[in-house]
Amino acid sequence: MTIVVNLDVMLARRKMRSRELAERVGITEQNISLLKSGKVRGVRFDTLAAICEVLQCQPGDILEYRPGDASGPDGEIGDE
Repeated sequence: MTIVVNLDVMLARRKMRSRELAERVGITEQNISLLKSGKVRGVRFDTLAAICEVLQCQPGDILEYRPGDASGPDGEIGDE
């Protein structure tokens, strides 16, 4: 199974930069970058909720399930 992160798409739709999102959510810009690239293994629900609040979207607008192989580096982002 593969979860695809479409955060870059939502940022473009909202005409918002990663830096602004990071500031408004309260996490580092580096963590936003890792999330956008899909190089994380998990995200805290409260972080996801904060991102959705700022972007005025639903979690399904950011995360997408695609059947297939799951591979990638471990990592988790959350509140800092």
